[in-house]
Amino acid sequence: MGKGSNVQKAQAARERNQKKMGKSLEERQAATAKARLDATAYMCKICRQTFMVNAKLSLLYLHVTAKHDDKKDSPVECFDSLADFDPADPDGKNKAKSAAAAGPVKPKKSAKKKDDDLASLLDAGLTVSKKKGKK
Repeated sequence: MGKGSNVQKAQAARERNQKKMGKSLEERQAATAKARLDATAYMCKICRQTFMVNAKLSLLYLHVTAKHDDKKDSPVECFDSLADFDPADPDGKNKAKSAAAAGPVKPKKSAKKKDDDLASLLDAGLTVSKKKGKK
């Protein structure tokens, strides 16, 4: 048996060559733009130092305390994202515990009477039938 037609072989060769060539110009430009945005996700307003997008708030606060000790009381002057940051609870565990202790708010269920429910069914035109039992 043959290994396929020349069209299939040519298509397979084109795919192999495409993989060797790598990314196109547009793909490379998009990747560089994304990398540039990710690299400058957090930028200190004072010293213009940049932090990656995956930097935690505790790392940003550490930068404020280490580099800008006089701004320790107001870290928002360096990073806007530190507005709700609590240095005593850097990972937000205590905040999560207090939210869990409060519990989710459940709406109250109103008790329905069977008579009202039955009356509404009868008003809708449905009939009540008795179940037939086996003898």
